[in-house]
Amino acid sequence: MNRPASKPVVVITGASAGVGRAVAQVFARKGWRVALVARGLARLEATAEDVRRLGGEALVFPADVADADAVNDVADKVQAAWGGIDVWINNAMVTVFGPVSSIKPDEFRRVTDVTYLGQVHGTQAALRHMRTQGRGTIVCVGSALSYRSIPLQSAYCGAKAAVRGFVDALRSELIHDGSPIRLSMVHLPAVNTPQFDWARCKVERQPRPVAPVFEPEAVAAQIYKGCLTAPRELWIGRPTVKTIIGGLLVPALADRLAASQAYEGQMDRIPHNPSRKDNLFEPVELDVAARGRFAGESLPAVGAISGTAARVLIAGVGIAAVAALAVARRQLRR
Repeated sequence: MNRPASKPVVVITGASAGVGRAVAQVFARKGWRVALVARGLARLEATAEDVRRLGGEALVFPADVADADAVNDVADKVQAAWGGIDVWINNAMVTVFGPVSSIKPDEFRRVTDVTYLGQVHGTQAALRHMRTQGRGTIVCVGSALSYRSIPLQSAYCGAKAAVRGFVDALRSELIHDGSPIRLSMVHLPAVNTPQFDWARCKVERQPRPVAPVFEPEAVAAQIYKGCLTAPRELWIGRPTVKTIIGGLLVPALADRLAASQAYEGQMDRIPHNPSRKDNLFEPVELDVAARGRFAGESLPAVGAISGTAARVLIAGVGIAAVAALAVARRQLRR
């Protein structure tokens, strides 16, 4: 992956806080050049300081990924400054917590523009340069919610599901073209990030991630490994595997579990302050880093499995169960 006589280059969108900031820190420790993209300039500069302190090089690009021209400009400037792009990570997102009936059309549109189209714009910008280079890896950040939607996050779940559809279509095109460019999608569990303090909220209590919750640094370490190996999909965390497989195998039961557990499970005990600022349309310049307010319950380590391996494992378990049942029935007939 390394370019001769130079350090490898990664571009990370949504890099100023949460998972994106933690991912930037991992790449910095490995000596990468890290291009940081987000709307909030102050936090971008703080993340750049992290990168340099940890041994990497940093460039800062205040940009809204919903603006395709701005994203293309980032790609062009990274190419001009560092001579190429080895990895592009589409991580930027926004969301609205609330019932479908409470979310306005412009709010649905904004979540879609950032969380879905932002990944489309980033992928197209990266492809333009990687096709010229003849190499590169694009990683789209998804979620267990890309497969299994939950209440109160209809806009976000719809956008993440759209990203998965886009990635699958593009992957087929790259295979058809015999392209050396690698495309991967990583699906995350609930993570302790600041998004729950600045996302738009339309419920009576502050939003929170559905437990169990993992620290962003643990998730970032798995994303880094995924960037190097580029599996078709990487499912991070046992809850992600359970959620995806459960939704595929027993969708009606998953609907009921989401209704009974994920609704209240996304509301904290803290009352929501309707006057607090949110980052849906404009950045909120809070002094935050990678982690959110759930450190007291967040798990410091997390595993991962490729989506292909997970499906093979589940299929194997199913076949073994059917075989065992057949043996048991034969014995009962004797």
